[in-house]
Parts: sequence; C-alpha cells; structure tokens
Amino acid sequence: MEILYLDDHLVAVAKPAGLLVHRSAVDRRETVSALQLTRDRIGRRVYPVHRLDRPTSGVLLFALSREPAALLSASFAARQVLKRYLAVVRGFVPEEVVIDYPLVEEHDRTTDRLARGGKEAQEAVTSFRRLALAELPFPAGVHATSRYSLMEARPLTGRKHQIRRHCKHLYHPVIGDTTHGDGFHNRLFRDHFGSSRLLLHALELTLPHPVTGKSLTITAPLDEEFARLFQSMGWLDSMTTETKER
Repeated sequence: MEILYLDDHLVAVAKPAGLLVHRSAVDRRETVSALQLTRDRIGRRVYPVHRLDRPTSGVLLFALSREPAALLSASFAARQVLKRYLAVVRGFVPEEVVIDYPLVEEHDRTTDRLARGGKEAQEAVTSFRRLALAELPFPAGVHATSRYSLMEARPLTGRKHQIRRHCKHLYHPVIGDTTHGDGFHNRLFRDHFGSSRLLLHALELTLPHPVTGKSLTITAPLDEEFARLFQSMGWLDSMTTETKER
C-alpha cells in the first residue's frame, strides 16, 4: 500500500479494493488487513478512526496513539471531516443532486448477529455532482446502447453502505456493487473491461489535524484498474480537470 501521509500522530494509506481494514468475522480465513500492513510498514501500532468497505479503494486514515485517535473519531462524529468519493454508476445522472433519505441500519449475518433489529431509520445525506458521461455501443435490455456517469459523492453522514444505497435510491447503482447494484451492467464491465471490482473510490479527506488544528487534505490517486477504465471511457482528462475545480 502507498503511504499518502505520515507524521508523528497520523498515517494515511491508499487502501486497495478487496482489502479488509482490519481482521474481521466478515472473512475469518483472511489473515491480511490494511491495519496489519500499515503497522508492519511503519513499525508502529496504528488505531483505526473510520472505515471503508472492503470493496472500496482509497484514503484510509489511522492514528498513531490513543489521544489523536479519540480526537479524530470525534471529528468524524461531529461532521468536521469532508469526504469525497468517485463512483461509476449506471445511466445519465443529474448535474447535481442531494439525497436526503434516511437509512435503516444494515446488519451482516455474520458480524452483526447479536445486533438489535427494529431500529428506526437514521438520517443519511449525500451530495452528488456529475463529472462526466459515457455512452457505449453495448445493448442493455430494450436499449441499443449502455449509458454511464462518473459522479463525485460527498457523504455528509456516515451510514453503512450509504453511497451505494443512495445510488440505488436514485436508480443509478454503482457498477460492481453485488449487493445493491445491477447484475447485467456488472457483467458487462467484467466482459468488456475485465473489471469485476466495485467502482467506488475514496478520493479525498479534508480534516482538522487533531494536534495542530490546521486543515489537512489527503488525496488517493486512482489505482491502475480504475485509471485504465477511465481511459477506456474517455474520462481521464475531464475528471482531472473538474475535480481540480473544487
């Protein structure tokens, strides 16, 4: 994993898609995690302060001691951390849209088997902005072509699978999402682009440094598979230009 930022209090890495943040009952056979790899790389204990889904790539932040870990967790809880994601979704999306749609907590049958059910839906808000469009010469159902959008997503709350579930609510699911997505388009990307991963990338975190208080922005570059796909879709130049505007 590439180290994106390191000081005496924090370390940020570029988590690859498919890697667990820490060892979990999600896959008891998996012995490698981002936490373990980061710890071994820098030779220090690390403390997770937020999460990324296993299939999501991008910026993952750890604290290097308990005090900054607590302060960072408080910053995430207080919504002082700005998060930017890139998502490839089915269809042509609006230029900008805010989804304010409460979500019922999702439980994993393995890791959440003791969790209490019947909870009320929790506030969940995501801001979306369209960055680019593509129309491919592959039939999709009754349509002669297939349409896709590249979106920037900014979750203002931190619910489980929030971006993926809000994209489904928009009827524009994230490509590669096997839980909330569209199997036809997932297969199309596997067959034509050799891409079977979730096309969701945690591009950037902006946060107050827990010790200095200064604003810190950490960006994770696209991995090789994502960059190759963007090149095939004709998005690489437009994405670079538009994301620099904000």
